[in-house]
Amino acid sequence: MSPGREGGGQLRPWRDHLPSGSQLQASDLVTSGTLPRAWADRWEADPEAPVLMDAASTAGPSSPAGLAHRSGTWWSGEEFDVATRRAAGRLATAGLRSGDRVLWSTGSSVSSIICHVAALRVGLVVVPANTAYTQPEIAYIVSDTGPAAVIVDDPKRGGWARDASDRDLIVTGPDLDLPDGEPARLDAARPDDPALICFTSGTTGAPKGAVLSHRNLLAATRAVCLAWRWTPADRLIHCLPVFHAHGLCVGIYGTLVSGGSALLLPGFDPDAVVDAASTHHASLFFGVPTMYHRLARSARAAEMSRLRLCVSGSAPLAADLHREVSAVIGMSVLERYGMTETLMNASNPYDGERRPGSVGFPLPGVEVKLAGDGEIGVRGPNVFDGYWERPAATADAFEDSSDGGGRWFRTGDLGTIDDGYLTIRGRSKDLIISGGFNVYPSEVEEVVLTHPGVAEVAVTGTPSDEWGEVVTAWIVADGRAPSAEDLSAYTADRLAAYKRPRIVRVVHSLPRNALGKVLRSELGR
Repeated sequence: MSPGREGGGQLRPWRDHLPSGSQLQASDLVTSGTLPRAWADRWEADPEAPVLMDAASTAGPSSPAGLAHRSGTWWSGEEFDVATRRAAGRLATAGLRSGDRVLWSTGSSVSSIICHVAALRVGLVVVPANTAYTQPEIAYIVSDTGPAAVIVDDPKRGGWARDASDRDLIVTGPDLDLPDGEPARLDAARPDDPALICFTSGTTGAPKGAVLSHRNLLAATRAVCLAWRWTPADRLIHCLPVFHAHGLCVGIYGTLVSGGSALLLPGFDPDAVVDAASTHHASLFFGVPTMYHRLARSARAAEMSRLRLCVSGSAPLAADLHREVSAVIGMSVLERYGMTETLMNASNPYDGERRPGSVGFPLPGVEVKLAGDGEIGVRGPNVFDGYWERPAATADAFEDSSDGGGRWFRTGDLGTIDDGYLTIRGRSKDLIISGGFNVYPSEVEEVVLTHPGVAEVAVTGTPSDEWGEVVTAWIVADGRAPSAEDLSAYTADRLAAYKRPRIVRVVHSLPRNALGKVLRSELGR
C-alpha cells in the first residue's frame, strides 16, 4: 500500500493527538494486558467513585441477586466490582468455562453491563447480538458460534436460541437467576485470548464474526481515552445500544477504563439528553448523525454547550450537518472513524481543527495508509486477527506488508487525504463508476441533501449500457420531491456532470441498521 496523494501529502501522525511533551509508545496502550485487569485496578484505586447509573428502570422489581436495576442510584466502583464478581461466580457455577461463547442480547442497563463484564472477567467470549434480530438472524449466530449460554432480556429470543442450538443451552436474563458460587479464576484471560465475536452487518454475503482479543479492546479503548482527554472527572450521557461497538467498546469500556461515570438512557430523546446533561453535570455525549440531525432542530440544543465534548460516529456526518449542529450547540462536534474489525481507527483532534466532512487522523498506536485505488488499510494493536472459522475470508481481508511491520487490514472503505486529514468517500462496493469516472455516493448525498425538497437521501448506481452506471438518488421528500432535472440543475455548481443524479426514486423511508446507517445495498431490491 502507498500513502494516498489526492489533496496532497501524508496523514498527520498519531502523536498529534497527545498532549505536548507526551512520551507515550504504542506498547504503553496495553501494559495492563486486558480490560478486566485495567477495570479492577480502577475500582481498587477509587472504590467510592460513581461508575454507572440507570436513568430509568426497564426491569421488574429488584431481585435478591443484587444484579437488577437500581434506577436513579449510582453504582460505585466497589459495588460494581462486587456485583461482577458475584455474577462471574454464577456463570462459572453454571458450568461455563474459559473460552466458551455466550450470546448476549439485551437493552442498555446496569444489570446487563454487570453480566457482560462478569463474562469477560471469567474468560468467556461474548457474542453481542442486536435486540431487533429476527428468529433466522438469531439462529444463524447460534449455529455459527455454538454458544454455551444465552443472556437475553426477551424470553422469545432465548427460545429462538435454544431451538437453534444442538446442545443443552443455558438461557437466562440479565438478573442471572443462577446458583451462587465462586469462580475458579478471575481476570485470568491473556491479552491474545478472544473476548468478543462481533458480527459484521453482512451487506455482502452472510454476516461474519470478527474475533476481537483482549489486547484489541484494551488498545482501542486506551487510545480514545488519551486522544479525547477522558478522565475520572468525566460523565457520559449514554443512549447508544450496548450490543453495538460504539455504545459498548467506546462508551462503556471507555467509561470503565478512564475511571469516569456514565448515565444510561434507554434510548435517544433530545429533551431527555439535555435534561440529563444538566441534572447530572455531564461532560460527554456520543451520538450518531441521526441524533445530531434531531438535536440541530431541537429548541433546547444550545443547552448542550454545558458539555466539554460531543462525538459523532458509526456513519458519516455530512459536512453541512456538522457545521449546522456545531453552530447550534456551541461547540465543534468531533467526528471519528471506526469499524467492527478494528474498533477505533482515526479521530479529529481534541485540540485543534475538527474539520467538517473529515475523520481526522490515526488514533494513538494506529497506522493508516491508502492503496493506489484509495482503499484504506489499517494496522495496529486494535486490529483483529480474523473472522470466526472463516480462514478464506480472513486471508482475503489482509495484505502482507513489505516493511516487516505486520499485515494491513483492507477495510473496504475508500478515502482521500487532504492536508493531513482523512476523508471517507464511501465503501469500495458502493463506488459508482459512470463513464469511466469514480463517483463517491457520500459526496453526492451531501450536496443533494441541501435541496429544500429533500429530507433524506441515499445514492447508488444503476446499470447503464451507455455509461456503465448512472447516479441514482433515493429520496425521502420534504414536501414536493425534486425531479432528476431539478436536481441536475440544482447541483450543477457543486458537482461535475457525471456526478449529478440522472434518476430519482422517491421512497417513504431509507433502510437503516440499528444505529441509523443507511444500507444502500438494500435499495432497489
